[in-house]
Amino acid sequence: MRNPSLIVSIVRKGWGDTVLEASMKAGATGGTVLLGRGVGVNEKDSIFGIPIEPEKEIVLTLTHENQNEVILQEIIRVAELNKPGRGLAFVVPIEKVVGVPHIAGEGPR
Repeated sequence: MRNPSLIVSIVRKGWGDTVLEASMKAGATGGTVLLGRGVGVNEKDSIFGIPIEPEKEIVLTLTHENQNEVILQEIIRVAELNKPGRGLAFVVPIEKVVGVPHIAGEGPR
């Protein structure tokens, strides 16, 4: 795979599938949803004075570099990442990828 990238989206619990579907609609070939937890400046909720650790879903989407912007914009739109407390997304360049012949253009040998 030439110039692979990883789009990492950290969203509210229950939104991982929405992000995954949106990224595939925008051209991604799949993704992985992981569970996590964390808190940010816009997430300081508590119940009866007990702080809540908000649960998150982390979506990992492997892409070609030239697809990043289209996929990222669709993720931003559906997950409302332009609003405070909705999550965040970022793109990381990847040095090497193995095990994805459908993306790398390699067929079975």
